[in-house]
Amino acid sequence: MIKMLHSGWAYITLIVLVFAVVNAVIGLSSKKDFKEKDLRIPLFTLIVSHIQLIIGIIAFFVSAQFQFLRENGMGAAMKEPEIRLAIVEHPLMMILAIVAITVGFSKHKKQPTDKGKFKTIALYYGVALLFVLSRIPWSKWLSF
Repeated sequence: MIKMLHSGWAYITLIVLVFAVVNAVIGLSSKKDFKEKDLRIPLFTLIVSHIQLIIGIIAFFVSAQFQFLRENGMGAAMKEPEIRLAIVEHPLMMILAIVAITVGFSKHKKQPTDKGKFKTIALYYGVALLFVLSRIPWSKWLSF
């Protein structure tokens, strides 16, 4: 059930993250004023991504791949591409993505101009989006 929740919430997280990046890029390119909704979108993305992190940590420790790691050690896990993705690559990149989102949200508040706010969100959330897209287990996602 945790795995299904993690996968389902991941769709929401990805959609909200894409929306936040697109909104920031549009705001930056059209030189809009940074309004209340422009604050709420990255904030909602921050909250959704942190919920995903909590679900992901739980899913990590109850996964079959973690059980394999416990039984066989890190050396054996690193030799299996699917297990390496689940145990090392996916968690590491997703944590880095959430760090980028968190730092981006924090830094955008300190920007004195609307352009700076949009630029900060676009940059940090964009990097987070790239991290997420790079390590989604696409073979499992596309099989639903």
